[in-house]
Amino acid sequence: MTRFLITYHGMPYPQPDVISASRAALRKWTENFLGAALVDFGAPLLLGGQIAASEPVDAVEIDGYSIIEARSLADARALLSDHPYIALGGTIQINECLEL
Repeated sequence: MTRFLITYHGMPYPQPDVISASRAALRKWTENFLGAALVDFGAPLLLGGQIAASEPVDAVEIDGYSIIEARSLADARALLSDHPYIALGGTIQINECLEL
């Protein structure tokens, strides 16, 4: 199985009371649709800055992350195709975690 880093983009950071309700709904969705494919539920993220030897690249706002396992990128996309974050207007990016 291959691991995939899932990052969430394009949604404003919600108020704490909204976070609690949406995380509960997301946990229920992950249990029903991802099951054992979910390796790390993840967490919301706030940009804390960058460190670089010279000029840093443009910062990319990442709203949160999760890690899943799937047989292929196509399988990962299929698992995430009806993710609730997409229905809310956000974007999910899928990155394959390479073994070195």
